[in-house]
Amino acid sequence: MYYDLEEVKYKHGYILEVAFVDGTKGEVNLEEYSKKGGVFSSFTNIEFFKKVFVHPELKVLTWPNEIDIAPETIYSMVTNRLVNKVI
Repeated sequence: MYYDLEEVKYKHGYILEVAFVDGTKGEVNLEEYSKKGGVFSSFTNIEFFKKVFVHPELKVLTWPNEIDIAPETIYSMVTNRLVNKVI
């Protein structure tokens, strides 16, 4: 799929370096998610946040306990463009 993630690397703080299958690469700062509460309340623990990985089948940013962020959201953050959600 167009917004599938290929790779993620933890940089520092809440900054991740990501690469998409279409070749798009960049950094995202997800600090705002640590303040959202709900399923993202685990992000207040930076050691938990560092456990990020690309789900091998779904190709989305994922954390333990099945927490994830939609890939089109991350793509928009990297490219600074609004994108249409792919269903």
